[in-house]
Amino acid sequence: MKTKALVLPAVLLGGLAISFAIPAYGLVNKYQQMIMMYVGINIILATSLNLVNGYMGEFSLGSAGFMAVGAYTASYATVRLLPAALGTLGLPPEAALAAGFPLAVLAGGLMAALFGLLVAFPSFKTRGDYLALVTLAFLMIVKSAIENLDVIGGPRGFLGMKRLTTLPWVYAWTALTLLVIRNFVYSRFGRGVLAVREDEIAAELTGVDTRRAKFLAFTLSAFFSGVAGGLFAHLLQFISPRVFDIIKSTDVLIMVYLGGIASIGGSVLGATLYTVLLEALRPSAVAWAFGWLPPALFEPLNTHVIAHLNVWRMVVMPLLLVLVMLYRPRGIMGLRELRWLVPRRDRDALGKGLHPPCAAARRSGGQGGDGGT
Repeated sequence: MKTKALVLPAVLLGGLAISFAIPAYGLVNKYQQMIMMYVGINIILATSLNLVNGYMGEFSLGSAGFMAVGAYTASYATVRLLPAALGTLGLPPEAALAAGFPLAVLAGGLMAALFGLLVAFPSFKTRGDYLALVTLAFLMIVKSAIENLDVIGGPRGFLGMKRLTTLPWVYAWTALTLLVIRNFVYSRFGRGVLAVREDEIAAELTGVDTRRAKFLAFTLSAFFSGVAGGLFAHLLQFISPRVFDIIKSTDVLIMVYLGGIASIGGSVLGATLYTVLLEALRPSAVAWAFGWLPPALFEPLNTHVIAHLNVWRMVVMPLLLVLVMLYRPRGIMGLRELRWLVPRRDRDALGKGLHPPCAAARRSGGQGGDGGT
Protein backbone atom coordinates (compact mmCIF):
# COMPACT_ATOMS: atom_id res chain seq x y z
CA MET A 1 0.00 0.00 0.00
CA LYS A 2 2.82 2.39 0.84
CA THR A 3 4.48 1.52 -2.46
CA LYS A 4 1.33 2.48 -4.38
CA ALA A 5 1.18 5.80 -2.52
CA LEU A 6 4.68 6.63 -3.80
CA VAL A 7 3.84 6.00 -7.47
CA LEU A 8 2.28 9.41 -8.16
CA PRO A 9 5.10 11.44 -6.53
CA ALA A 10 7.66 9.32 -8.39
CA VAL A 11 5.89 9.93 -11.72
CA LEU A 12 5.71 13.68 -11.06
CA LEU A 13 9.39 13.89 -10.14
CA GLY A 14 10.32 11.78 -13.15
CA GLY A 15 8.35 14.09 -15.44
CA LEU A 16 10.07 17.12 -13.91
CA ALA A 17 13.48 15.55 -14.50
CA ILE A 18 12.57 14.86 -18.14
CA SER A 19 11.38 18.46 -18.58
CA PHE A 20 14.84 19.64 -17.51
CA ALA A 21 16.65 17.03 -19.60
CA ILE A 22 14.84 17.79 -22.89
CA PRO A 23 16.20 21.34 -23.35
CA ALA A 24 19.50 20.61 -21.60
CA TYR A 25 20.45 17.70 -23.88
CA GLY A 26 18.47 18.73 -26.97
CA LEU A 27 16.36 15.56 -26.99
CA VAL A 28 13.88 17.30 -29.30
CA ASN A 29 14.29 20.42 -31.41
CA LYS A 30 13.21 23.94 -30.41
CA TYR A 31 10.00 23.82 -32.42
CA GLN A 32 8.89 20.57 -30.80
CA GLN A 33 9.72 21.99 -27.37
CA MET A 34 7.51 24.99 -28.15
CA ILE A 35 4.64 22.68 -29.14
CA MET A 36 5.07 20.80 -25.86
CA MET A 37 4.84 24.09 -23.95
CA TYR A 38 1.69 25.08 -25.87
CA VAL A 39 0.22 21.68 -25.02
CA GLY A 40 0.91 22.28 -21.31
CA ILE A 41 -0.60 25.78 -21.38
CA ASN A 42 -3.69 24.49 -23.19
CA ILE A 43 -4.06 21.67 -20.65
CA ILE A 44 -4.16 24.31 -17.90
CA LEU A 45 -6.81 26.28 -19.82
CA ALA A 46 -8.96 23.25 -20.64
CA THR A 47 -8.82 21.81 -17.11
CA SER A 48 -9.68 25.15 -15.52
CA LEU A 49 -12.65 25.72 -17.86
CA ASN A 50 -13.84 22.13 -17.36
CA LEU A 51 -14.25 22.91 -13.67
CA VAL A 52 -17.03 25.37 -14.55
CA ASN A 53 -18.45 23.97 -17.78
CA GLY A 54 -18.09 20.29 -16.94
CA TYR A 55 -18.10 19.74 -13.20
CA MET A 56 -20.46 22.60 -12.29
CA GLY A 57 -22.62 22.33 -15.40
CA GLU A 58 -22.54 26.03 -16.29
CA PHE A 59 -21.53 27.48 -19.66
CA SER A 60 -18.77 30.07 -19.56
CA LEU A 61 -17.27 31.92 -22.50
CA GLY A 62 -14.94 34.08 -20.44
CA SER A 63 -11.77 31.98 -20.30
CA ALA A 64 -9.96 34.24 -22.79
CA GLY A 65 -10.83 37.25 -20.61
CA PHE A 66 -9.30 35.67 -17.51
CA MET A 67 -6.32 34.62 -19.59
CA ALA A 68 -5.89 38.23 -20.80
CA VAL A 69 -5.97 39.57 -17.24
CA GLY A 70 -3.28 37.10 -16.18
CA ALA A 71 -1.16 37.72 -19.27
CA TYR A 72 -1.15 41.51 -18.93
CA THR A 73 -0.64 41.45 -15.16
CA ALA A 74 2.33 39.07 -15.35
CA SER A 75 3.83 40.94 -18.33
CA TYR A 76 3.52 44.35 -16.66
CA ALA A 77 5.15 42.90 -13.53
CA THR A 78 8.18 41.49 -15.37
CA VAL A 79 8.68 44.49 -17.67
CA ARG A 80 7.96 47.42 -15.35
CA LEU A 81 7.87 46.31 -11.71
CA LEU A 82 10.26 43.42 -11.07
CA PRO A 83 13.46 44.90 -12.61
CA ALA A 84 13.20 47.96 -10.37
CA ALA A 85 12.12 46.07 -7.25
CA LEU A 86 14.61 43.21 -7.45
CA GLY A 87 17.41 45.39 -8.81
CA THR A 88 17.70 47.00 -5.37
CA LEU A 89 18.87 43.62 -4.06
CA GLY A 90 21.96 43.78 -6.25
CA LEU A 91 20.95 40.88 -8.50
CA PRO A 92 21.83 40.95 -12.21
CA PRO A 93 18.78 41.83 -14.37
CA GLU A 94 18.48 38.35 -15.89
CA ALA A 95 18.75 36.64 -12.52
CA ALA A 96 16.26 39.08 -11.02
CA LEU A 97 13.71 38.34 -13.74
CA ALA A 98 14.22 34.58 -13.46
CA ALA A 99 13.73 34.76 -9.68
CA GLY A 100 10.66 36.97 -9.95
CA PHE A 101 8.97 35.14 -12.83
CA PRO A 102 6.98 32.68 -10.68
CA LEU A 103 5.80 35.62 -8.55
CA ALA A 104 4.64 37.45 -11.70
CA VAL A 105 2.73 34.39 -12.92
CA LEU A 106 1.20 33.98 -9.47
CA ALA A 107 0.20 37.67 -9.50
CA GLY A 108 -1.48 37.15 -12.88
CA GLY A 109 -3.42 34.19 -11.50
CA LEU A 110 -4.51 36.11 -8.41
CA MET A 111 -5.67 39.11 -10.44
CA ALA A 112 -7.65 36.80 -12.72
CA ALA A 113 -9.13 35.09 -9.64
CA LEU A 114 -10.33 38.48 -8.41
CA PHE A 115 -12.15 39.02 -11.70
CA GLY A 116 -13.51 35.47 -11.47
CA LEU A 117 -14.93 36.35 -8.07
CA LEU A 118 -16.78 39.28 -9.66
CA VAL A 119 -18.15 37.09 -12.45
CA ALA A 120 -19.40 34.58 -9.87
CA PHE A 121 -22.01 37.05 -8.59
CA PRO A 122 -24.21 36.98 -11.73
CA SER A 123 -24.16 33.17 -11.59
CA PHE A 124 -26.39 33.35 -8.49
CA LYS A 125 -29.30 34.55 -10.62
CA THR A 126 -28.53 33.23 -14.10
CA ARG A 127 -27.73 29.85 -15.60
CA GLY A 128 -27.21 28.24 -18.98
CA ASP A 129 -27.44 30.55 -22.01
CA TYR A 130 -27.93 33.65 -19.85
CA LEU A 131 -24.71 33.02 -17.93
CA ALA A 132 -22.94 32.41 -21.23
CA LEU A 133 -24.02 35.90 -22.32
CA VAL A 134 -22.76 37.37 -19.02
CA THR A 135 -19.33 35.78 -19.43
CA LEU A 136 -19.24 36.84 -23.09
CA ALA A 137 -19.98 40.41 -21.98
CA PHE A 138 -17.15 40.12 -19.44
CA LEU A 139 -14.76 39.06 -22.20
CA MET A 140 -15.79 42.04 -24.34
CA ILE A 141 -15.40 44.43 -21.39
CA VAL A 142 -11.90 43.17 -20.64
CA LYS A 143 -10.86 43.37 -24.30
CA SER A 144 -12.26 46.90 -24.64
CA ALA A 145 -10.62 48.04 -21.41
CA ILE A 146 -7.21 46.75 -22.53
CA GLU A 147 -7.58 48.51 -25.88
CA ASN A 148 -8.10 51.82 -24.08
CA LEU A 149 -5.27 51.56 -21.52
CA ASP A 150 -2.17 53.18 -22.99
CA VAL A 151 -0.09 52.16 -19.98
CA ILE A 152 -0.18 48.57 -21.26
CA GLY A 153 0.05 49.43 -24.96
CA GLY A 154 -3.63 49.80 -25.81
CA PRO A 155 -4.59 48.36 -29.21
CA ARG A 156 -0.90 48.23 -30.25
CA GLY A 157 -0.19 45.47 -27.77
CA PHE A 158 2.39 45.00 -25.05
CA LEU A 159 5.92 43.73 -25.59
CA GLY A 160 9.32 43.70 -23.95
CA MET A 161 8.86 40.46 -22.03
CA LYS A 162 11.81 38.09 -21.90
CA ARG A 163 11.24 34.48 -22.86
CA LEU A 164 10.97 33.29 -19.27
CA THR A 165 8.51 30.48 -19.95
CA THR A 166 10.48 27.23 -20.11
CA LEU A 167 9.51 23.60 -20.37
CA PRO A 168 10.16 22.91 -16.64
CA TRP A 169 7.99 25.90 -15.62
CA VAL A 170 5.16 24.81 -17.90
CA TYR A 171 5.40 21.26 -16.59
CA ALA A 172 5.41 22.44 -12.96
CA TRP A 173 2.35 24.69 -13.39
CA THR A 174 0.51 22.02 -15.41
CA ALA A 175 1.13 19.36 -12.76
CA LEU A 176 0.08 21.79 -10.03
CA THR A 177 -3.14 22.63 -11.92
CA LEU A 178 -4.08 18.97 -12.34
CA LEU A 179 -3.32 18.15 -8.70
CA VAL A 180 -5.19 21.14 -7.25
CA ILE A 181 -8.30 20.72 -9.41
CA ARG A 182 -8.30 16.97 -8.89
CA ASN A 183 -8.11 17.39 -5.10
CA PHE A 184 -10.76 20.11 -5.23
CA VAL A 185 -13.19 18.01 -7.27
CA TYR A 186 -12.93 15.10 -4.84
CA SER A 187 -13.11 17.30 -1.74
CA ARG A 188 -16.22 18.33 0.20
CA PHE A 189 -16.33 21.60 -1.73
CA GLY A 190 -16.05 19.76 -5.03
CA ARG A 191 -19.00 17.56 -4.09
CA GLY A 192 -20.98 20.76 -3.64
CA VAL A 193 -19.99 21.86 -7.16
CA LEU A 194 -21.14 18.51 -8.57
CA ALA A 195 -24.40 18.82 -6.63
CA VAL A 196 -25.02 22.21 -8.28
CA ARG A 197 -24.62 20.57 -11.67
CA GLU A 198 -27.07 17.76 -10.91
CA ASP A 199 -29.81 19.94 -9.40
CA GLU A 200 -29.14 23.30 -7.78
CA ILE A 201 -32.50 23.50 -5.99
CA ALA A 202 -32.17 20.00 -4.57
CA ALA A 203 -28.61 20.79 -3.51
CA GLU A 204 -29.78 23.83 -1.56
CA LEU A 205 -32.54 21.84 0.11
CA THR A 206 -30.04 19.22 1.26
CA GLY A 207 -27.78 21.82 2.86
CA VAL A 208 -25.23 22.52 0.14
CA ASP A 209 -23.98 26.11 0.15
CA THR A 210 -24.40 26.62 -3.59
CA ARG A 211 -23.14 30.21 -3.50
CA ARG A 212 -19.88 29.17 -1.91
CA ALA A 213 -19.55 26.33 -4.41
CA LYS A 214 -19.93 28.76 -7.32
CA PHE A 215 -17.52 31.25 -5.76
CA LEU A 216 -14.87 28.57 -5.36
CA ALA A 217 -15.35 27.08 -8.83
CA PHE A 218 -15.26 30.40 -10.68
CA THR A 219 -12.34 31.73 -8.64
CA LEU A 220 -10.22 28.59 -9.00
CA SER A 221 -10.99 28.33 -12.71
CA ALA A 222 -10.12 32.00 -13.28
CA PHE A 223 -6.90 31.68 -11.26
CA PHE A 224 -5.46 28.93 -13.43
CA SER A 225 -6.66 30.65 -16.62
CA GLY A 226 -4.65 33.67 -15.46
CA VAL A 227 -1.63 31.46 -14.80
CA ALA A 228 -1.92 30.08 -18.35
CA GLY A 229 -2.08 33.66 -19.62
CA GLY A 230 1.13 34.59 -17.80
CA LEU A 231 2.96 31.57 -19.21
CA PHE A 232 1.58 32.23 -22.69
CA ALA A 233 2.70 35.89 -22.67
CA HIS A 234 6.27 35.01 -21.71
CA LEU A 235 6.43 32.31 -24.37
CA LEU A 236 5.05 34.45 -27.19
CA GLN A 237 6.83 37.61 -25.90
CA PHE A 238 4.10 39.81 -27.33
CA ILE A 239 0.42 40.14 -26.47
CA SER A 240 -2.37 42.29 -27.85
CA PRO A 241 -6.14 42.49 -27.27
CA ARG A 242 -6.72 40.69 -30.57
CA VAL A 243 -5.13 37.54 -29.13
CA PHE A 244 -7.78 37.25 -26.41
CA ASP A 245 -11.01 37.36 -28.36
CA ILE A 246 -14.01 35.05 -28.67
CA ILE A 247 -12.02 32.77 -31.00
CA LYS A 248 -9.58 32.03 -28.16
CA SER A 249 -12.46 31.15 -25.84
CA THR A 250 -13.89 28.94 -28.59
CA ASP A 251 -10.56 27.13 -28.91
CA VAL A 252 -10.64 26.28 -25.19
CA LEU A 253 -14.28 25.17 -25.45
CA ILE A 254 -13.35 22.81 -28.29
CA MET A 255 -10.59 21.29 -26.14
CA VAL A 256 -12.99 20.74 -23.23
CA TYR A 257 -15.84 19.23 -25.21
CA LEU A 258 -13.56 17.22 -27.47
CA GLY A 259 -11.77 15.57 -24.54
CA GLY A 260 -14.86 15.19 -22.39
CA ILE A 261 -16.85 17.13 -19.82
CA ALA A 262 -16.26 16.57 -16.10
CA SER A 263 -13.03 14.69 -16.76
CA ILE A 264 -9.53 15.90 -15.95
CA GLY A 265 -8.08 13.17 -18.14
CA GLY A 266 -10.44 14.31 -20.89
CA SER A 267 -9.11 17.86 -20.62
CA VAL A 268 -5.55 16.57 -20.98
CA LEU A 269 -6.55 14.46 -23.98
CA GLY A 270 -8.60 17.20 -25.65
CA ALA A 271 -5.93 19.88 -25.22
CA THR A 272 -3.20 17.57 -26.51
CA LEU A 273 -5.19 16.38 -29.54
CA TYR A 274 -6.34 19.87 -30.49
CA THR A 275 -2.91 21.48 -30.18
CA VAL A 276 -1.01 18.73 -31.98
CA LEU A 277 -3.56 18.34 -34.80
CA LEU A 278 -3.74 22.09 -35.34
CA GLU A 279 0.05 22.24 -35.66
CA ALA A 280 0.15 19.10 -37.83
CA LEU A 281 -2.20 20.76 -40.33
CA ARG A 282 0.07 23.76 -40.87
CA PRO A 283 1.25 23.96 -44.51
CA SER A 284 4.91 23.77 -43.51
CA ALA A 285 4.34 20.61 -41.43
CA VAL A 286 2.31 18.89 -44.15
CA ALA A 287 4.84 19.89 -46.81
CA TRP A 288 7.62 18.37 -44.69
CA ALA A 289 5.60 15.16 -44.19
CA PHE A 290 5.07 14.74 -47.95
CA GLY A 291 8.49 16.01 -48.99
CA TRP A 292 9.56 12.50 -49.98
CA LEU A 293 7.17 12.49 -52.97
CA PRO A 294 8.67 13.03 -56.42
CA PRO A 295 8.30 16.61 -57.77
CA ALA A 296 5.71 15.52 -60.34
CA LEU A 297 3.35 14.54 -57.51
CA PHE A 298 4.43 16.98 -54.81
CA GLU A 299 4.09 20.19 -56.84
CA PRO A 300 0.36 19.77 -57.73
CA LEU A 301 -0.37 18.62 -54.17
CA ASN A 302 1.44 21.64 -52.77
CA THR A 303 -0.23 24.10 -55.14
CA HIS A 304 -3.83 22.88 -54.86
CA VAL A 305 -4.02 21.45 -51.32
CA ILE A 306 -1.14 22.23 -48.97
CA ALA A 307 -0.98 25.95 -49.80
CA HIS A 308 -4.63 26.36 -48.73
CA LEU A 309 -4.40 24.47 -45.42
CA ASN A 310 -4.16 27.67 -43.38
CA VAL A 311 -7.81 28.27 -44.20
CA TRP A 312 -9.06 24.71 -44.12
CA ARG A 313 -7.40 23.69 -40.87
CA MET A 314 -9.66 26.16 -39.05
CA VAL A 315 -12.59 24.30 -40.63
CA VAL A 316 -11.36 20.79 -39.91
CA MET A 317 -11.09 21.24 -36.14
CA PRO A 318 -14.62 22.61 -35.55
CA LEU A 319 -15.90 19.92 -37.93
CA LEU A 320 -14.16 17.34 -35.74
CA LEU A 321 -15.98 18.80 -32.74
CA VAL A 322 -19.32 18.55 -34.57
CA LEU A 323 -18.68 14.86 -35.29
CA VAL A 324 -17.74 14.22 -31.67
CA MET A 325 -20.92 15.97 -30.47
CA LEU A 326 -23.01 13.85 -32.84
CA TYR A 327 -21.56 10.50 -31.87
CA ARG A 328 -20.18 11.15 -28.36
CA PRO A 329 -22.15 14.13 -26.98
CA ARG A 330 -20.16 14.25 -23.73
CA GLY A 331 -16.78 14.05 -25.47
CA ILE A 332 -14.27 11.25 -25.75
CA MET A 333 -13.95 10.76 -21.98
CA GLY A 334 -17.08 12.57 -20.81
CA LEU A 335 -18.03 11.80 -17.16
CA ARG A 336 -15.18 9.28 -16.95
CA GLU A 337 -11.80 9.58 -15.30
CA LEU A 338 -8.43 7.94 -15.55
CA ARG A 339 -8.06 5.59 -12.61
CA TRP A 340 -4.79 7.09 -11.38
CA LEU A 341 -6.43 10.53 -11.19
CA VAL A 342 -9.05 9.27 -8.73
CA PRO A 343 -8.04 9.37 -5.03
CA ARG A 344 -7.55 5.98 -3.42
CA ARG A 345 -10.50 6.34 -1.05
CA ASP A 346 -12.80 6.97 -4.02
CA ARG A 347 -11.36 4.04 -5.95
CA ASP A 348 -11.98 1.81 -2.92
CA ALA A 349 -15.56 3.10 -2.64
CA LEU A 350 -16.12 2.50 -6.33
CA GLY A 351 -14.85 -1.03 -5.91
CA LYS A 352 -17.41 -1.60 -3.16
CA GLY A 353 -20.27 -0.48 -5.36
CA LEU A 354 -20.48 3.15 -4.16
CA HIS A 355 -20.45 5.41 -7.19
CA PRO A 356 -19.13 8.99 -7.15
CA PRO A 357 -21.35 11.72 -8.70
CA CYS A 358 -19.74 11.51 -12.15
CA ALA A 359 -20.32 7.76 -12.32
CA ALA A 360 -23.87 8.16 -11.02
CA ALA A 361 -24.67 10.71 -13.71
CA ARG A 362 -23.20 8.45 -16.38
CA ARG A 363 -25.18 5.45 -15.16
CA SER A 364 -28.43 7.43 -15.15
CA GLY A 365 -27.77 8.61 -18.69
CA GLY A 366 -27.29 12.34 -18.22
CA GLN A 367 -25.91 15.21 -16.23
CA GLY A 368 -29.09 16.66 -14.84
CA GLY A 369 -30.00 20.30 -14.44
CA ASP A 370 -28.84 22.70 -17.12
CA GLY A 371 -25.42 21.17 -17.45
CA GLY A 372 -26.11 18.64 -20.16
CA THR A 373 -24.47 18.92 -23.51
